[in-house]
Amino acid sequence: MNTDVWLFIGMGLGVMSFALAVLVYQWVKKQDAGTEKAQKIAKAIKDGAWAYLRRLYTALTGVAIVMGIILAVVFSLQGEGFGLARGLETAGAYIIGAFCSAIAGYLGMSVAVRANVRTATAAKTSLNKAFDVAYRSGSVLGLAMVGIAVFGMCLIYYLTGDPEVVLGFSFGASSLALLAKAGGGIYTKTADIAADLVGKVEAGIPEDDPRNPAVIADNVGDNVGDVAGMGADIFDSYVASAVAAMLIGFTGFLSFPKEQQLFYTVLPLILAIVGIVSSVIGIQFVRVGKNGKPGTALNLGTVFSCVIYAVLATILFLVMKWNIGALIATVSGLVVGVIVGFTTDYFTDDAFGPVRKTADIAKSGSALTILSGLSYGLISIAPSMVGIVVATLVSYFSAEAFGLPGIYGVGIAAVGMLSLTGVVVANDAYGPIVDNAKGIAEMSGMGEEVVERADTLDSAGNTAKAITKGFAISAAALTVLALFAAYKQQIEQYMPSGEKLSLDLMNPLVLSGILLGAMIPPIFSALLMLAVNKNAFKMIEEIRRQFREIPGILKGTVDPDYNTCVGLASEGALKALILPAALAIVLPLLVGFVLGPAALGGFLGGSIFVGVVFALFMSNAGGLWDNAKKYVEAGNCGGPGSDAHKAAVVGDTVGDPFKDTAGPSINTLITVMTLVSSLFAPVIAVFHLFG
Repeated sequence: MNTDVWLFIGMGLGVMSFALAVLVYQWVKKQDAGTEKAQKIAKAIKDGAWAYLRRLYTALTGVAIVMGIILAVVFSLQGEGFGLARGLETAGAYIIGAFCSAIAGYLGMSVAVRANVRTATAAKTSLNKAFDVAYRSGSVLGLAMVGIAVFGMCLIYYLTGDPEVVLGFSFGASSLALLAKAGGGIYTKTADIAADLVGKVEAGIPEDDPRNPAVIADNVGDNVGDVAGMGADIFDSYVASAVAAMLIGFTGFLSFPKEQQLFYTVLPLILAIVGIVSSVIGIQFVRVGKNGKPGTALNLGTVFSCVIYAVLATILFLVMKWNIGALIATVSGLVVGVIVGFTTDYFTDDAFGPVRKTADIAKSGSALTILSGLSYGLISIAPSMVGIVVATLVSYFSAEAFGLPGIYGVGIAAVGMLSLTGVVVANDAYGPIVDNAKGIAEMSGMGEEVVERADTLDSAGNTAKAITKGFAISAAALTVLALFAAYKQQIEQYMPSGEKLSLDLMNPLVLSGILLGAMIPPIFSALLMLAVNKNAFKMIEEIRRQFREIPGILKGTVDPDYNTCVGLASEGALKALILPAALAIVLPLLVGFVLGPAALGGFLGGSIFVGVVFALFMSNAGGLWDNAKKYVEAGNCGGPGSDAHKAAVVGDTVGDPFKDTAGPSINTLITVMTLVSSLFAPVIAVFHLFG
C-alpha cells in the first residue's frame, strides 16, 4: 500500500478520535452538576485553574514565537541542507507542535473542571455511576491527545516528506510540555504541602475542609499539574517516540531501495494509527463490575487494550507481509510497558507490602517513615530498569535477526510502549478528577457515604497516576535512546564519507560530556523542589496569618480568603520556570557548540541514564508515601489524628514534590535535551566540521 494512503488514513483517524473526544465532552456537560453549594465550590476551582492556564499560555505564546524566529533564522542559513524554505518549515512545525500540545491540555482541563462536581454528584447515586462519569471525562484528554498528535505528524510529513521537519513539531510539543509539567507541578505541590502541614498537622482539620484557606488552590493544582501538565508531558513522549523512529528509518535505510526507506519512515505512524483504534475500542470496555473495584477496572482496561493492539498489529503485519522483526520489537515494547506499569502498582498500591509496611513504620515517627519510603523507592528502580533493558535487547536483536538495523527496533519498541497512550492518559486524567470530586463532596457537605465513595475512587486514582508516571518514564527512556541514535546518525551525515562519530569513554571530551550531563537531572530536580519549598513557605505563612487574625475561620463562621493562596501558587510557579527551562534548552547547545558533537553525545548519555534513575525513584517513592498516608487515614495503624497519621503526612509532604513535580518532569527534561540536540545536530556538525 502506498505510504501516502497510510498518511491519509492517519489524518482521518486523528480527526475521528478528536471528534469522539468532543462528543464525550458534550455528554459530560449534560450530567447533573449538583447543588448550588457544590457548583459554587467547583466554580472557584475552575476560575483558579483558568486564571493560571491563561497566564501560563500567554507566557508560552511568547516563548513559542521567539523560538520559532530563532529556528527560522538558524535553519535558513545557506549551506548544505539549509535554506529559507527549510527554516520556515522547521519554525512552522515547532509552533504547530506547541499549539497542538496546548489544545490537548486546554481540552483536558476544560472537561476536568466540569467533571469534578458531576462525579461528586453522581456518587450520590452509586460508585459505578461516579466512576463512569470520571473515566469518560478522563478519556476526553486521551482521545483528543492521540488524535491531534497523529493528525499533526501525518500532515506535516505529507506536506514536507522530511522527518527532520516533523522533529520540529516534536520539539514544539516538548518545550511546552516541560514548562506546563514543571509549572503545574510547582503549583500543585505548593498548595498541597501548605494545606497539609498547617491544616492537618497544626490545626487538626480534615484534608478538604473548607476552613483551610489553601483548599481551593490545592484542588486547582490537581488540574494544572495532573491534567494540563501530565497531559502535555505524555503528548510530548508520544510524539517524540514516533519522530525518533521516523528519523532512524529515514537515515538508517539510506542503503535500502527508496520504497523501503519511505515505508520504514512511515511505519511508526502506522503503528500509532493501530494504537488509536485499540484505544478507542479499549476505552469503551472500562467499567466497574459488581465487586465495585475501580482500580481493577482501570487495570483490566489497560490489559484489554494491550491485547487488542497486539492482535491488530499481528494481523496487519501478517496480511501485509511486513518484516516480522519490527512486529516483535513493537510487541516487546508494549508488553514491557505494561509490566513496568504493574511493577509501579506493586510499590505504590496500599494492597501490597511496601505501602502497608511504611504505614506501620509510621507509628515510630517521621524519620523512619521517610527512610522506609526512600528505601522502597530505590528498590523500585530495579524492575523497571530490567524491563527497559529487556525491551532494548529484544527489540534490537529481533530487528537485526530479520535484516533491519538494530537501533530501529529500539525506536519501534518505544512506539509500541506508547501505542496505548489514549488509554494511559484516560487513566491518568481520571485521578485528579476524582480527587477534586472527593474535595467537593466534603466541602459541600454531601454526606459521609458520598465522601467514602469518592475516597474509594480517589485511592484508585492515586495508583493509576503512579502507574502512568512509571509508564511514561520508561517510555521516555526508550524514546531518548532512539533519539540519541538519531542524533549520532545525523552528525555522521555531515562527516567525511566512511567516518563515524566516536563516543569512546577514553576520549576526555566524551567523558567530560557524560559528567556534565549526569549533573543536570539532580540540579533540575533541586531547582523545582526548592521552588516548591520557597512557595510553600509563603503560603504556610499566609494560612497561619488568616487563622491568627480571623478566628472565625476555624469556628466555621467566616469564609477564608482562598484567592490569596491561589495567587501565591500561580505567581510562584511561573517565576520558578525560567531557570529550569533555560537549563534544558541552552546547556545542550552550549556543550555542542563549545566542546563538539562527541562531548554532546556523552552529555546526552549521562543525562539519560541518571535522569531515568532519578525519575523512577522519585515518582515511586512519592506515590508510596501518598498511599501510606491514605492507608492510615482509612483507619489503619492508628487512623486519622494518631501519631502514625502525623508521621505519614510528613512523609507524604516530602513525597509530594518527588512524585508530582521533579520526578515526572525529568523524563520531559531528557526528552527536550535530546530533541534540542537532534534538531540542531546539522548546525552543530557544520559549525565544527566545516566552520
